[in-house]
Amino acid sequence: MKRRYIYPTSLFLTFFAFIFGGDIIFGYIWFHPEPEEPEYIYLSPYVELSDYDHHFREAADTLDYDWTLIAAIAFTESRFDSTAISGAGAKGVMQMMPKTMRGMDIPDSLHMDTRTNIMAATQLIESLEHHYRYISDPDERLNFVLAAYNAGFGHINDAMRLAHKYGKNKYRWNGNVDTFLIYKSLPEYFNDTLCRNGEFKDWKQTHSFVKKVRRKWKQFARRQKEYSDSVNTIVANDTLIKLIP
Repeated sequence: MKRRYIYPTSLFLTFFAFIFGGDIIFGYIWFHPEPEEPEYIYLSPYVELSDYDHHFREAADTLDYDWTLIAAIAFTESRFDSTAISGAGAKGVMQMMPKTMRGMDIPDSLHMDTRTNIMAATQLIESLEHHYRYISDPDERLNFVLAAYNAGFGHINDAMRLAHKYGKNKYRWNGNVDTFLIYKSLPEYFNDTLCRNGEFKDWKQTHSFVKKVRRKWKQFARRQKEYSDSVNTIVANDTLIKLIP
């Protein structure tokens, strides 16, 4: 080959190798980069019930509870109003009494803080769960926990003792202990030596509270399931959509 053709030929061969053989000569990654990670759309696995759902879930995790139950208590107490203060002085989204929170060493300045209020309520629920641990049926035990959350366990315990005295099942709420909570508004019952906490006039509120929480919980849980089912279907059918980890 004549010398004057060597340089152009070398350039041509280099160009040819660059186009067709770059993988071998220059390394694959230079000219064939790894495909980029696709942009996923992330969906929450949780239905939105309020602005405080993340606090309800955090609280429920400490109890191994369904988070929608904590949300149902909050809705029933305050309709998710973190600024609510009742006539009796109960505060915040969970309507916690200042005396109860002080007993938990929570300073007054934090009583209206939403997360603190919710976590304090969770601590109270946990203590009531422990108090009524001898009620073996968890669904039945929940009735007593809710009633005591609203009325205080002293009045509920009085009603349990009265129910037992008069031949009713003290471990059953409906038609048993709830009836004797009503009777604690009558002198012949609240003056009984078994009643250590005196008269109880607010039985209508407590009866209503237990029923409303359970009804709202059922509604919230159904909404969560319907949402979860729909999201799972979407994720299963679209590879670019994932659940938030």
